[in-house]
Amino acid sequence: MRRVTRDLLVGLAVVLVLLLALGAVPSLLKSGDPFYVVATPADDQAANVTAVNSTAVDAQIYPFTTAALSNATAGEAGRSGPYWRGPVGLKGAFTHSPFDEHAALSQQYPAATDGEQVRVRHNGTLYHVAVTQSV
Repeated sequence: MRRVTRDLLVGLAVVLVLLLALGAVPSLLKSGDPFYVVATPADDQAANVTAVNSTAVDAQIYPFTTAALSNATAGEAGRSGPYWRGPVGLKGAFTHSPFDEHAALSQQYPAATDGEQVRVRHNGTLYHVAVTQSV
């Protein structure tokens, strides 16, 4: 095998290994306190309030939000699993975060957005869904 061909193959292998590592590393990065998506039952259960129907929230697209809703009951708040931000904002560029979900829901359903919360109706109960560090 010629030297140029060998160097090219080694270079491609190094690039491939780096790309694979870049895909795995962000999920391992953890810094600071974790963030959670919290679904809190609303005090006002008015039917005329604009809210996202939970059937429109796909579990594959919104895993943090659907986890919080499935862990909530009509009398108790539910929360998702933890999400840690990585150092220097590197992780956010390569992974899905609760902040992405909140931004997408706020953009798709602006009438259901109330400040930092999104109103979601799940199993007949109105919830305020927000990203928080404390529960």
